[in-house]
Amino acid sequence: MSFRMLRKWLYLLMSLVMVVAIASCSIDNFKARDIESSRLVYSILSDPKTFNYALNSERPNIFGMTYKGLIAENYETGEIEPELAESWEFSNNGLALTYTLRENLKWSDGEPLTVDDVIFTYNDVFLNDTIPTQIRDVLRIGEEGKLPKVIKLNERQVKFEVPEPFAPFLRNTGVSILPKHALANSITQTDAEGNPLFLSTWGTSTAPNEIVCNGPYMLKAFTPGERVVFERNPYYWRTDDQGQPQPYLQEVIWQVVESQDSEFVQFRSGGLDLTGVKPDNFSLLKREEERGDFTIYNGGPAPSSLFISFNLNKGSRDGKPLVDPVKSRWFNALEFRQAVAYAIDRPTMLNNIYQGLGVLQNSSIFPLSPYSASPEEDGVRAYDYNLEKAKDLLLSAGFQYDANGQLQDADGNQVRFTLITNAGNKVREAIGAQIKQDLSKIGITVDFNPVSWGSLVEKLGDSLDWECHMISLVGGLEPNGGSNVWNPDGGLHAFNQKPLPGQDPIEGREVADWEARIGQLYIKGAQELDEAKRREIYVEAQRIVQEQLPFIYLINQYSMAAIRNKVQNVKYSPLGALWNIYELSLAEQ
Repeated sequence: MSFRMLRKWLYLLMSLVMVVAIASCSIDNFKARDIESSRLVYSILSDPKTFNYALNSERPNIFGMTYKGLIAENYETGEIEPELAESWEFSNNGLALTYTLRENLKWSDGEPLTVDDVIFTYNDVFLNDTIPTQIRDVLRIGEEGKLPKVIKLNERQVKFEVPEPFAPFLRNTGVSILPKHALANSITQTDAEGNPLFLSTWGTSTAPNEIVCNGPYMLKAFTPGERVVFERNPYYWRTDDQGQPQPYLQEVIWQVVESQDSEFVQFRSGGLDLTGVKPDNFSLLKREEERGDFTIYNGGPAPSSLFISFNLNKGSRDGKPLVDPVKSRWFNALEFRQAVAYAIDRPTMLNNIYQGLGVLQNSSIFPLSPYSASPEEDGVRAYDYNLEKAKDLLLSAGFQYDANGQLQDADGNQVRFTLITNAGNKVREAIGAQIKQDLSKIGITVDFNPVSWGSLVEKLGDSLDWECHMISLVGGLEPNGGSNVWNPDGGLHAFNQKPLPGQDPIEGREVADWEARIGQLYIKGAQELDEAKRREIYVEAQRIVQEQLPFIYLINQYSMAAIRNKVQNVKYSPLGALWNIYELSLAEQ
């Protein structure tokens, strides 16, 4: 071969190498770069517990990302908007609601999403007594707890019928829709014990590509203790005004962090695009706002309620009382609960722990809800810090003090109980420490014991082996969303919990008259269509809650988040920082 020919071959070979290299760069590296430039990263404190929407009862969960219902709530306006349904219409008597689905809806696996999926979701899952879902509690109507009828009209229309007027009718039919083609067999097939296979379907060990979704994102990967990765659902129905498919972000990653301290450090180092702003880190983050190129959003009082609660359950399991009978008598004494409420120094808690970034909470309903009551306008009782009043209440109930100032009951038993909350939450740990100190001033010894989230959930929902706990519940604008908390048979009626399906029975559980009355008011509030009358019903319920104190409310923290300025089109709301995630994008850096 001549030198000239060899050189020609070398040029050709080099050209091929360059083509391959360029092709590799343009396809693989550019693709990776595109995803990285369109990836949002934030954190969660613990792993999701299930990928089965119907069986979920806690946060964090994946379902706000992966599933949608017939309608959705606009968190900026509070209005109901179409989602999977393009429209809806009420009958003249208000007892029937007909939805018309959008055309050409699809699941994340490309299968059609139809009215049959809606019928399956309600009739075979949510309204199925063999499926222990708390969604059924929210759908119950009236004194008898009747459930709606769900009827297929045609290929695009489905009708819901209720037996009596039901004010939250529209909002309550906004629960997520599940895929019939992926889950129907798990409903009809049973395990060795006769339970539907659905109860063990789509746990967190399920391969992500088996989870069929209809939301803006679908599950891509889950590494326990490390991260949850979502990728864009190519079949999500939304498009923008220019016809471009939404969502815009290719990936969303949740990093599992061990504590709020770790989350804070990762955000400051640039590893997270979003972090919740806590009172103890607000000042530092505010100083770094410009240099760190982020914005702190403050939505005002959060849609949640933080409280302590005593276990009022007088029942037993297998002959063993759930609560030590001596302590149960304390907890069930109204004067005891009221004394504890007066002895907790909430103003100091607000100023020192919350740095003033919140308000004293005196209501069981989200402060921004039109149904929320206040001591000033509605006569709801507030418990101002007053040690003398606390001591007088205890003495009037037969308690006494020993020579060392320790509180005893009438039989000489020292008053001492254990307060639990979830570990890793610095604010709650600080609150628990203050409560321990505050109650020592009226002679009560508190053993404060933060536990893992999993242990807390097991104690509150299964074993019921607890004395006093501190948690928060998330609410919204519609009070009926809390019906499963206030209905004595509700799945979240934690202060006097009935056994949930599949759990061992409880003997001797009692429901107090005031407890039953609150549940009845929530039923009545859902039946009343006149807004003024409806508000007064819920105000009465709040008055009873504040008088009887099944929950002793503490502080309602402001809903705040720090979000990188590269995140575009943020419409921050206390109801959800990234509620409009389908229209978020990242600016080029």
